[in-house]
Parts: sequence; structure tokens; C-alpha cells
Amino acid sequence: MDDLAVANKWCRADSKAFSLENKSTCDHLILSQLRESSRCRRSAFRLWRTLVKNDPEVGRLDGRHREGDCEMYDRARLIELFHQRALRFGDFTLASGKKSSYYLDGKQITLHSEGLKLLSEGLLDLLEGIEFDAFGGMSLGADPIVGGVLTAAAARGKELAGFLVRKESKGHGTQKYLEGPVTLGMRVVIVDDVVTTGGSALLSVDRSIDFGLNVIQVVGVVDRKEGGAANFAARQLPFKSLLSIEDFGIKPPVVG
Repeated sequence: MDDLAVANKWCRADSKAFSLENKSTCDHLILSQLRESSRCRRSAFRLWRTLVKNDPEVGRLDGRHREGDCEMYDRARLIELFHQRALRFGDFTLASGKKSSYYLDGKQITLHSEGLKLLSEGLLDLLEGIEFDAFGGMSLGADPIVGGVLTAAAARGKELAGFLVRKESKGHGTQKYLEGPVTLGMRVVIVDDVVTTGGSALLSVDRSIDFGLNVIQVVGVVDRKEGGAANFAARQLPFKSLLSIEDFGIKPPVVG
């Protein structure tokens, strides 16, 4: 749908017979839609930019809608950040015990302002259409991701709870494994930063289920494609990843 069609659709959606010919009123309506929308997407920004080009007065109506101010997921930029900050080559032993010729240090992205913003927006986009009440994962890899996604959700007007799964139970107080405002029966998404075999995420799943939560989805920031997806499938757990190792030009090993 081109920009003009989107603009006219938005005007009609306001239940008033405006078109772009009634420009002043319609521009205000479109800017209102941009402002109140749960997301400021690239398409929305392109529309706004077109309006400004045609009538600079539109840009003076609301200076907030610049591309840098929009919550948008730039996949290419996130991949670039991984190359710059997180991807290393050498001889490594992974948490799963497997040997690898490369290592992805996800915390170099999740503990970086731009990286966290990009992946948080990307994860919310990835989960579009899925109804869930809470978002969490294993501490401490998931800690910044949960915080980032909650912040991005709030910016979109979405109410969402977060929770963290402990590797070991608290040695005092309630001695529970889960921390956060979650209650029995909540629909939850489990996140892991880098998925290899999926062991960390599956432990989070088990402890969430033991708590009484309904795990409806597992997501990863990067899938190394070394058996994680198959392990989730064996548990009938839907799985999605924001990126895969192939996005960095690395061929995954054959999993037998």
C-alpha cells in the first residue's frame, strides 16, 4: 500500500470523510495516528516524511517524529553491532560443553544501549500476534533483555510483566526460583540470548511450569542452529529466533 493510500485509510478510519485534499485536517489526523500508534514503524515514518516534503508546515506541527525518535527494529544495524562487538573467532568451549571455532558474547549487545534497544524492538516485532502476559528468562543472561523488552513494550502502550529465573533457589525468604510479578496461569514467553542446544531455556521452561505458568513460546536473540530448535520441538514448545548464525556468514554444523 503506498503512502497516499495509507493516509486516506487512516483518515477514513477516523470515521470522517476527509481526504488529502482537506489537507490541514487530515495531516493532523495522520500525525495523531502516528503519535498514538503502538509502534512508529518505518512505513509510518516514510509517510510522515512524504507529508513534510509536500508541506513543510506538517513538520512544524510536531517535531518529534524524526526517524531517530521512532521505535523501529533495524535488523541490518543489529547484525553490524554483533560483528563489531560480540563475534569472536578462536577455540572456545561453550556452556553446553561443545567445542566451537567462534563465540558470540551476547552481553556485549544486551548491555549496550543501542544493541539492547534494537533487539528489544525486534523481539516485540517477532512476538506480534502472540498473546502473552509476561516475558522472562534465566538470570543473568536474560536480565537486560527482560528490562529492555519491558521498556519497549511500555513505549508501545503494551502492559507486560517481567520475571527472572534463578539458577539456584534463594537461600532465604521464600527460597523460590522465580522473581517478578507473575501469578499462576499467566501466559509467558521464555527468552535466551544465544541458543545452542537450548538447555538454559529449557531449564527456565521447567521452573516456570513448576511455578504454575503457561509457557507458550520460546525466543532467542541468536540461534546457533546446533540442536536447540529440535529440542524445543520435542517438548512441543514453539520457537523463534531474531537472528541465526547464518546471518553472520557462518555455516552451522550438521546436527546428527
